[in-house]
Formats: sequence, structure tokens, C-alpha cells
Amino acid sequence: MITWIKSGELVDPVQGVVEKADLIIERGKISKILPPGVFEDREHRLRVIDASGRLVIPGLVDMHVHLREPGHEYKETIETGGRAAVAGGVTALACMPNTIPPNDSRSVTEFVLEQSKRANLARVYPIAAITMGQKGETLTEFGDLKEAGAVAVSDDGFPVVNSEVMRRALEYANHQGLVVISHSEDISLSSAGMMHEGVVSTRIGLPGIPAASEEIMIFREISLARLTGCPVHIAHVSTAGSVELIRRAKDDRIPVTAETAPHYFSLDHNAVMGYDTNAKVKPPLRTKDDVFAIKKGLAEGVIDVIASDHAPHSPLEKELEFDKAAFGMIGLQTTLPLTLQLVREGILKLGEAIRKLSYNPASILEVSGGRLVEGVQADLALIDPEYEYILKKEDILSKSKNSPFIGKALRGRNEMTMVGGKIVWERNKAHSGR
Repeated sequence: MITWIKSGELVDPVQGVVEKADLIIERGKISKILPPGVFEDREHRLRVIDASGRLVIPGLVDMHVHLREPGHEYKETIETGGRAAVAGGVTALACMPNTIPPNDSRSVTEFVLEQSKRANLARVYPIAAITMGQKGETLTEFGDLKEAGAVAVSDDGFPVVNSEVMRRALEYANHQGLVVISHSEDISLSSAGMMHEGVVSTRIGLPGIPAASEEIMIFREISLARLTGCPVHIAHVSTAGSVELIRRAKDDRIPVTAETAPHYFSLDHNAVMGYDTNAKVKPPLRTKDDVFAIKKGLAEGVIDVIASDHAPHSPLEKELEFDKAAFGMIGLQTTLPLTLQLVREGILKLGEAIRKLSYNPASILEVSGGRLVEGVQADLALIDPEYEYILKKEDILSKSKNSPFIGKALRGRNEMTMVGGKIVWERNKAHSGR
């Protein structure tokens, strides 16, 4: 069937252009992009989607997601995570390896891809572990993992403490054409901490995690990238000092890219007041000055990507005393509205925001997606950027509900998601996948 998406505002994240256009989709790909009123439905065999008053954007490519399968299916599965993803406008996601067992072998990578195929929702790209068992000691078989389908390597959830191991990881991954994603944390400074070390942690009596815990390891990764000439991607940047380190590295033409998550530009450490465990994340929510620096880093292009760091946990891990609760919050369905707030604040232009959510992560991972041009696969979303609503627990399609944004007012909502030309999610309608 041919699909005609008519009269939408097409967002081109590559050129940074927003203009009204019609899309014609055939055989799963965008066959034509035309000015409104040019195309004529002479055969009346088209599926017509009226996108008036909607943004038509490339589907989001979320490069930092925890799907918990295998091993923690009570928190999330590849299917439930995929359903939350497409509801949030995400058409492709990269899932981190900290499962049980970790994704440190061909068999786990292939399992993830098989489960993704069964779910038939968002495209899933496995990220394999840097080291066996994510213990930071022995490198995994990068070549075998890439052949099985891994697009990157990371020990996310755990830092690679040994600098020699990290150096060899950069060199080996570069040879194999894989990106290394760094979880930058000096655990000797952070292991006892529950939140950001500062005025709020002192006031409410919780042990803190200093900004230096993140910044020290980012400095090391930059130094190793300089030494080896091999690219490194810095995950979940949260501090002003980290932004400055990455800015200087880019000025020196060191091959480093970086991401942040929406909670680092939407919340600060005051969100922990009242001991809300849904605001307990790692790295922790920082100060207002850090939030300002993250926004500035996004505006200046120092931070390349916005990713959810979707980290589902059940009530078993979250409805506890703060010091016993797990770190992490979900984010697949809130990434888009929180990022659109940056556009309303004038921090980012719309095209820039969508670029950081789609084209840039796809480019870093070297996967398809993030563009709306003739000839590419039709992975896209229709967005109502001005729709205002209160996020309710029942709106969340993830198996876990650990979000500090439940009960909060949000603005901007996905209305429809298409993957490979097939509608996989539409508000108030049921779809079985691709």
C-alpha cells in the first residue's frame, strides 16, 4: 500500500529546515517529498494521513536504553521497552549490556536481536560489553560481537577502571569499526554516594557523589583518545566541569562525542528533597549551575546527543529507603516533550533538537535513521508539539513506572510512529508491530 502523509511540517535535522511538505511512502521507503498540493491521488488506492498541525520528524534514535532482558524481565522486556519506545516516537534504540548474563558473547547478542524480531516494534541495536562479565579485566571478542550484530561496546553501569584495558579497548574497537561508550565514574569517589555532593545532600543527610567522580574519568578518556587517536563517546554527561573538558577536547580536535539525558537539563538536586527515590540516578542530578552548563553545552554543540538513559526498576527496587533504592529512572516516553521544552526556552532550534535525538546518534553508531529524504526507510513520527497534559502512570507503557515526571505537566506529544513504512503505534489505536 502507498501512504500519503499530507500537510505536515517536515523537520529536516540535517539541514535544520522546517517546512510544510507531503511524503509519499512506498515499499517501506520515502519515495517522494513534495510541496503541498502537488501530488494527486488519481487511483484512490492510497492510505492518506492528514498531518495538518503536526510535525513530521525522523523517528528518534535513542542510543542509551536499558531493556533488562535477559535476566530482569520483571523490570522490562525487549517487547515492553519497544512498546514504550514507539509510543515516545523512538523508532530505533541501542540497548546496554548490563543484563544477566551480560551481553559479552555472541549468543546474548543474537538473543537480543531475536527477541527484537519477535517484538516487531522499534529497531533494536545491541551494545556489547567491553570486558567479560563487565568486570573491567579481560576484553570481550569485539570482532565476533560485531559479526553477531553489536553496534558498539560499553561496560555501562560500571566504569572500566584499568586505564590499560581501556586503551586496548579503544584500539581494538577502532580496528573493528565499533564505537566505545564510556561510563565515566571514579568509583573510589562515588561508591558510598546516594546523590550529588553539595548543599542539598548536607541538608538532608545523604552521602554525596562529587562532580569530580565524573570529571576525572572523562579527563582520562579524553587523554586516551588523544594518545590512541581512537574515538570515544561519553555517556550521560551531568556536570559543568565535564562540559568544559569535552569542549576543550573538541577544540583540540580529539575524537570525542558526548550525550546527556533529559533529566540533567530538566531537574536539579533539589528534586531529591523529600527523598523521592525516582529522582535517584547515576550520575546524580546536579546543581542549577550544572543544569545551565548542560543547556549551554547542548546549544553550542559540545554535547552531540540527547538520550533517555531509560533505566526501569520495579517497586521492589524503588519503594525502599533512599539509601537502599536502586539508581535510575525511565525516560522513553518523556525524552521528546522534555527536549521540546529546550526549543521553547530558545536553547535549541527545532531542527537542532531533533538532530540531537535522531541524526547524531545514528551517525555516531553508524546505523540507518535520523533523516527524512527520498530513498530512505520510512522511520518517522508525527508530533503535536503544543499538546499539554499531565503524565499519568497509566500512560506509561514500560513495565516499570519509576519516573519523577509522573503527575507533572508536559507539553508536546507523539501521535503516531512508523517503522519501515508500517504504523507500529498510533494514539488510541492498537497495532501489532511491523
